[in-house]
Amino acid sequence: MRDPLGRLFPGLPRGVRVVLDWVLTIVGAIVIVFGLKMWVVNPYRIPSSSMEPTLHCARPAPGCEAGFSDRVLANRFIYHFRNPKRGEIIVFNTPPEAKIRCGAGGTFVKRLIGLPGETVSERDGFVYINGVELNEPYIAADRRDHEPPRTWNKIPKGYYFFMGDNRAQSCDSRVWGPVPRKNLIGEVFFVYWPPNRIGFR
Repeated sequence: MRDPLGRLFPGLPRGVRVVLDWVLTIVGAIVIVFGLKMWVVNPYRIPSSSMEPTLHCARPAPGCEAGFSDRVLANRFIYHFRNPKRGEIIVFNTPPEAKIRCGAGGTFVKRLIGLPGETVSERDGFVYINGVELNEPYIAADRRDHEPPRTWNKIPKGYYFFMGDNRAQSCDSRVWGPVPRKNLIGEVFFVYWPPNRIGFR
């Protein structure tokens, strides 16, 4: 049976068809990879200690517990089909205020704490949603902060309130406010590096 290019272009010399076949294969692979990154899954590296001990960053950066930073995959399409849920670890683009208040902006990885319409408070390192204490088993005792009691404005419709699991070293919605849904990129669901950390989250 003749190759597809041979059927489409019977007059082309065999050498030209072989080169075209390789070019189309490589271009197709690149398109698939970029398509997966744009719409399905995308890898991210954990650069800071804001999500310790759930997601590790690499020593000697302050507060980091591991020799290598965790590298994670985020599901980019899930929020096209359902709303974000409290407790999920989410990759998102920060509001402009983050760069002003924290000295860093761009893409962050944090845990979703407050949903639209809710009021978030913090007392003695513990979080309250509409006055009810939030159960947070993922936070290590020595990673809580102990700022004076604080209550933030009610979260607007279409916005979400994020915090890092390492509360004492996380610059998050407590500082720069809630994040609009359009800024959400995807849910972190898998750690693929280093080998001893591989697994679903």
